[in-house]
Amino acid sequence: MKKNVALVAGGYSGEYEISIRSAGQISENINRDKYNVYTIVIEKSSWYYSLEGKHVEVDRNDFSLTINNEKITFDGALVIVHGTPGENGLLQGYFDMLNLPYTTCSALVSSITFDKEVCNALVRSFDIVNVAKNTSVFKDEELDIIKIENTISLPMFVKPSEGGSSIGMSKVSCKEDILPAIEKAFAVHEKVLIEEFIEGREFSCGVMQVGEKEIIAFPATEIVSKTEFFDYDAKYNGLSDEITPAQISDELMKRVQETTKKLYKRLNCSGVCRIDFIYREKDDKLFFLEVNTTPGQSAQSIVPQQVRAMGRDTKWLYQTLLEQIGL
Repeated sequence: MKKNVALVAGGYSGEYEISIRSAGQISENINRDKYNVYTIVIEKSSWYYSLEGKHVEVDRNDFSLTINNEKITFDGALVIVHGTPGENGLLQGYFDMLNLPYTTCSALVSSITFDKEVCNALVRSFDIVNVAKNTSVFKDEELDIIKIENTISLPMFVKPSEGGSSIGMSKVSCKEDILPAIEKAFAVHEKVLIEEFIEGREFSCGVMQVGEKEIIAFPATEIVSKTEFFDYDAKYNGLSDEITPAQISDELMKRVQETTKKLYKRLNCSGVCRIDFIYREKDDKLFFLEVNTTPGQSAQSIVPQQVRAMGRDTKWLYQTLLEQIGL
């Protein structure tokens, strides 16, 4: 008997369209011989399944649908909501209360990794990889630009502590631009992270658990941005070159992959994640950037690129994710 899978997309953030795009690619690559797939779109005003141009509302009491007087419940959820509420733990907590399996990290891990300052502090404590120096400011506190300058030297990155796709993020090279950059980031979140700039090559490595214990890291991608940094346009509007697999030595590739697997395990991640790094060649140091617990899944996204580089396809990826939650 086929299992009912809720493919959950949308969300409340600026990454809504990316999520919808990812869901379309996933939907085309799930084994329909094993699963009935229902794409559930989450918006602030409505959670719905689209059927023949009409919206069928989700009953949030038990996360079910009623179609032609038949109640449809789900055996599991494949979550591809970037940002809130699908990447910060809120949706996971809701599914936990309903005892519904899902394909991402737990509510706690999602929440921890979504807050960049908290995640940086935790990763720093592992002593596995270098972490850039950072500080933070809150929207309701008085800003001390001189203190920020004394703590984090220019150039620096200013970014919302919670959020993705580099929305609200700025690279700041002169003192006069610090305050405007902070205000830009405050438009996204009430806490802003200010981080030292590390000059180097950027790598991104997908990772997931297969079976009961094995953690596999995908071939790392090198990201060469055509903009000043890997911002929204670079990520989604073609203004970057993503080289998969990265053209690096076997030793460095293994180092990135092993570090990725160690962080995945220590952070207690699950599902497929993507971990980003900066490699500073002048002193051979690898720096942690961030964890993406619901990485993009459009055909052009980094994780699907890496899966193809392994000689696999995304059908295998989504099948493996669903099998990991018992479906």
